[in-house]
Amino acid sequence: MVKHLDQALKRRAAQGPDDVGHPSKRFYRSRAHSNPLNDSHFPVPTCPAEVDWSQLFPSRPHGEVCRAENYPDTATGGDAEVVSPEAPVRFVDVGCGFGGLLTRLAVLYPDRRMVGFELRDKVSEYVKERILALQRESPGQFMNIACARTNAMKFLPNYFQKGQLEKIFFLFPDPHFKATNHR
Repeated sequence: MVKHLDQALKRRAAQGPDDVGHPSKRFYRSRAHSNPLNDSHFPVPTCPAEVDWSQLFPSRPHGEVCRAENYPDTATGGDAEVVSPEAPVRFVDVGCGFGGLLTRLAVLYPDRRMVGFELRDKVSEYVKERILALQRESPGQFMNIACARTNAMKFLPNYFQKGQLEKIFFLFPDPHFKATNHR
């Protein structure tokens, strides 16, 4: 595994500044299942007031237009409405996997902040790298999504205030993930 990561780092270093270089899933493989009851070592806030979203969401470009008509977290700036940098997260994707839904939702709802929670360390690192590559590829887009490594089963209430979320997505994985079980 270390050999593959070294190869990925060398390849990334060889790329020019204009090359986007999306991450490859094969360098981020992990076990298909993770023990959700295992107390892993990652920081968890004790209440929603302790969550520092600025670490996950970079500041938005000034003047980014959104489609929100009656969105309470917008500030009127001339003729367009702009999502404030302090806007709370409105969508959460629990068990985001490799971030497919998250990246598609970012295009459909550019005016909403959304976060994906993933328990598996290598998979959450892949999603973070994928988001960074998409942001480099399309400047000004995909600034509304982030991924955090956490156990949503245990700590979801620690991240969000009552009534903060508009949508929660739970996608169920294939229980027979091995190729020999595909029929």
